[in-house]
Amino acid sequence: MAKILLVEDNEMNRDMLSRRLSRKGFEVEVAVDGQEGVDMAKRILPDLILMDVSLPTMDGLTATRIIKSDTATSAIPVLALTANATTSDREQALAAGCDDFDTKPVDLNRLLEKINAALSQHTDS
Repeated sequence: MAKILLVEDNEMNRDMLSRRLSRKGFEVEVAVDGQEGVDMAKRILPDLILMDVSLPTMDGLTATRIIKSDTATSAIPVLALTANATTSDREQALAAGCDDFDTKPVDLNRLLEKINAALSQHTDS
């Protein structure tokens, strides 16, 4: 069972998405801001991180840069989640080190496809 770290400050989004992912067989850990996401990534070494871009304390792009710059966590795939869906937002997320990008509200089937693709690429490498 793959372990996913969900970094999301909105309680309703966090609860809904963690329940839906758990029902799909994932082990889900949650963090409520970017700094907690960085700390938890180092501590639990998840198989994948779902990173909200707009977070308190430290935004998701800064948190991703830190995670990707640490050799202990650099190989963990990070999928950015954001309500902002412009080409510029996507480019910024990828430039920060995110492996993929998805929009909110979350389309669970689309997100699961991206999660499964990222996990299979991660285990193949």
